[in-house]
Amino acid sequence: MALASHSVIIPTSVENVWNYVSQIENWATLVPAYKEHEQINEHLSVWTFEGNFKGLKKTVKMELDITEFQEPSTIRFELKGLTDNFTGSGEFTAEETAEETTMTGTIEVNAGGLTGAVLTPVIKMVLPKVTTRLTEKIARQVKQAEVPVL
Repeated sequence: MALASHSVIIPTSVENVWNYVSQIENWATLVPAYKEHEQINEHLSVWTFEGNFKGLKKTVKMELDITEFQEPSTIRFELKGLTDNFTGSGEFTAEETAEETTMTGTIEVNAGGLTGAVLTPVIKMVLPKVTTRLTEKIARQVKQAEVPVL
């Protein structure tokens, strides 16, 4: 199992963070190695990633299922590999203090099957970087968007 978490302070309201993060289309393209995604329904989407690792090109498809929308502070989701044997979960949480919001992104991935022993060390190495980059990119986009609360 690999687990990574990253927090960032955004100088905006929790509502502005929620307005951005609650729309998957806003942050899907920010995930490192993102290629495309297809929205199946309000909660379910299929994501495709393409990347290189030590000279090998790899395409990975996964299902992302939103399991909880708790406005304005929490989004939880489950992950399931479609091309590779892995499962996982994650969440974005937001907590407002004074005139800023602390947003935390957390992702956990479990590789299974025969390839699990090979994939787990790679996932443990890559997941913290992916989680940090994604959380930081979302924070930058929220700052730029500054969607007024209606």
